[in-house]
Amino acid sequence: MRLKDRVAIITGAASGIGRTSALVFSKEGAKVVVSDINDAQGQETVNGIRATSGEAIYVHADVSLASDVQHLIRSTVDTFGRIDILFNNAAYYVWPHGLDDISGEEWDQTFAVNVKSIFWTAKFAVPEMKRTGGGIIINTASMASVQPRYNCAYGSSKAAVIGLTKSLAFQLARYNIRVNAINPDSTETPLLRKFLAANSDQQFEENKKQRMKTIPLGRLVKPEDIAYAAVFLASDEASMLTGSAINVDGGTAL
Repeated sequence: MRLKDRVAIITGAASGIGRTSALVFSKEGAKVVVSDINDAQGQETVNGIRATSGEAIYVHADVSLASDVQHLIRSTVDTFGRIDILFNNAAYYVWPHGLDDISGEEWDQTFAVNVKSIFWTAKFAVPEMKRTGGGIIINTASMASVQPRYNCAYGSSKAAVIGLTKSLAFQLARYNIRVNAINPDSTETPLLRKFLAANSDQQFEENKKQRMKTIPLGRLVKPEDIAYAAVFLASDEASMLTGSAINVDGGTAL
């Protein structure tokens, strides 16, 4: 098990990539702190981990708020004594997304959840990582940061995630803290319908087919693809990787 006895916080872990990652991290031996604002589904993730004899707790946290993040860090340390891995996966996506459509409030909320949350989690988790000799931070960015299209708020927020990842990697390397990002392409999660701008089941299936035609490997990303990329980045196998952004995109960026 590549993450045996390591303590991992995963935000946005009530569903989709976050839930799958929590289950995979547990399978790899990690003690998992599941964080989200959806308490019922977050607890379901915890129950799934415990059903396979894993260790996990749920902590409600709106990661755009400093007070909630402080509570998340305190709860983790109080329960497990340390923080080894911080997987910043929580995200916010709004539709419609064009310049003419998005409001200032929606823009601010997108950046608060997608970017400022990483500032808060790093600010409060890094002292604990320093105390125990190091750690891993993984940030979920997006192929929208590499190939920005119509969603100016989401794409630019994810580009900011890449910039913040590199800055933190440079600052924290001296403390044995590695910081990397993952750029998922279109992923089969409950949010996919919104990403593909589908208003009906028929349109959703058609948009999926059209999207897959643009992916050299011929299929959409699965949450497991992201989860195992994160496991690799969190493992000793990636000990010389920091400041990187890994495309998990089936070759879309080629």
